[in-house]
Amino acid sequence: MMEPATSHAVPRGAPATRPHEVTAVHARLLRLALGVEESRSYWEHVDTSVPLEARPTLAFEQRWLGAKSLERVRFLLASFAVRYDAFPEALATLTRWRSMDADTRRIVCHFHLQLSDPLYRAFTGSFLVARRQKPGAKLDRGVTLRWVKNEFPDRWSEATCVQFASKLLSAASEAGLISPRRDPRTLLFPRVPDAALEYLLHVLRGTSFAGTLVDNPYLASIGLEGGFLDRRLAKIGSIRLHRMGQLFELDWTHPSLSAWAEATL
Repeated sequence: MMEPATSHAVPRGAPATRPHEVTAVHARLLRLALGVEESRSYWEHVDTSVPLEARPTLAFEQRWLGAKSLERVRFLLASFAVRYDAFPEALATLTRWRSMDADTRRIVCHFHLQLSDPLYRAFTGSFLVARRQKPGAKLDRGVTLRWVKNEFPDRWSEATCVQFASKLLSAASEAGLISPRRDPRTLLFPRVPDAALEYLLHVLRGTSFAGTLVDNPYLASIGLEGGFLDRRLAKIGSIRLHRMGQLFELDWTHPSLSAWAEATL
């Protein structure tokens, strides 16, 4: 059945426990940006049969995250519980995905940070997307700071807003959305391997979020909008997109993320 391209991506009759994007603004980004290497180590070591409250001590004793302090390990695992454990089928896929290349790893971490942090999602999936459309547009800390203060006036102190701006730039740079280190930053499109795109769409397929499977801040942030998405999916083949005016239909070779992982990884 074709769906309207402006529909909200929450299927009728979806269970209450269906994974969903985080909508409440929080400050975890101030202590952890993209966390690519920490995420990879977490995927490699986590045992979901171990209760959440018991994992920090186990992770500290077994050095999942290197020589980090127990306090830091507690914070990282609490953050990862929101980024990854909240999406059980996705986490199960990540724990078995041993051959993931560096480009895919960056996209996956970027995607899960977007899912778990509405501030980062708005910055990368809306603000940067609009800014890319301006010829010769650049980005620096001042521009980012003004965006943070405009989005959340009077919510945080000046010092906290400066920290948020710095972390947003760091995470976006690590994700490949902007050039690194020195201002002004150049706006970039990251390399998105086919497996990363398939993973993203399969996770979204089972997640409640604002937008549709073909029009959302997750795809927009990595430059896959409109015809760009159509052309990419035409090359992949395992997810076929059909459009008719404002309607769209996706045909899936695999019925679920787990089935895709079983056939692909």
